[in-house]
Amino acid sequence: MITLLRVDHRLLHGQVAFSWTQYVGADCILIANDSVPNDELRKTTIKLAKPPSVKLVIKNINDSIEAINSGVTDKYNLFIVVESVEDAWRLASSVEGINSINLGGIKAKEGARNISKAINLLPDEIEKLTQLVGNGVEIEIRQVPNDRKQLLAESL
Repeated sequence: MITLLRVDHRLLHGQVAFSWTQYVGADCILIANDSVPNDELRKTTIKLAKPPSVKLVIKNINDSIEAINSGVTDKYNLFIVVESVEDAWRLASSVEGINSINLGGIKAKEGARNISKAINLLPDEIEKLTQLVGNGVEIEIRQVPNDRKQLLAESL
């Protein structure tokens, strides 16, 4: 079961690893990212942030989609963390059961619109997220579980 899909440009760090994992009751964290599986330094850093009682899996986006759709992850309460809106869109468009996406940290880029303290979206990212909302996916903005849940539509 997918407990949460979170977009955070930092991927796994203390805040995500502990507060969100506990909050959603996850026993497995999937880092879905196309560059991390081939980057030993980033993999090591991510592994250091993992809570001791939680399984960590690092896969590229296509392998993540394949693993989830095959049913191999069904035995876990799965918390998925991606680095970008594009990666979240790819997953949510290809996997049933992703009903909610948490935007936790998207750094500023040229041409991006700041919609909250830690969320900066390019026009094509807003379009992709709006498409997902139209397909029934809840898009919420929250850095930590104790923050007030803010829906994307309230910020645009």
